[in-house]
Amino acid sequence: MTAADADTDPEAADYDGYGAVVFDLDGTLVRLAVDWDAAAADAVALFERNGHDAAGAGLWELLERADEVGLRAELESVLSDHEVRGAETSDRLPHADRLPLSVPIGVCSLNCEAACRAALHRHALAAHVDSVIGRDSVATYKPDPEPLLASLRELGVDPDDALFVGDSERDGVTADRAGVDFRRV
Repeated sequence: MTAADADTDPEAADYDGYGAVVFDLDGTLVRLAVDWDAAAADAVALFERNGHDAAGAGLWELLERADEVGLRAELESVLSDHEVRGAETSDRLPHADRLPLSVPIGVCSLNCEAACRAALHRHALAAHVDSVIGRDSVATYKPDPEPLLASLRELGVDPDDALFVGDSERDGVTADRAGVDFRRV
């Protein structure tokens, strides 16, 4: 299923017939209460403190540039602080109420792994999730397929026997690149 074919009704989501289901976190299971403007301002300040022009750059552009200027670890720390705080006051979304499922469950997120785990614990979902892959869990992040594939390896399920459930075009692209069915919610 492509992103264009995706199901947009959380009550109608059908996970039958899959060996595993992997969910995006923010916007799918929970809504993190992250002040992204403050996170972006802190990221710009980090770049500028280290002599790098960051004027006009967006947060994800800075994340992509962080490796080439040697600021990835520091930027991850800055972003993680914002995300973990946002996880601690996150809201539970309707898809979270569908857990547990009768198949293994993973989370594959563009948020850091610590924030994913904090949100899952906050909403009593951690016991139902068998794999958590965040932006910092593997060398690449969505829409690269590796984070989703890493989750499926941890779950012991082939891509053609899995479903990825997410809320964005980026999630759909990730699923397509990984050869995994996708449902948009």
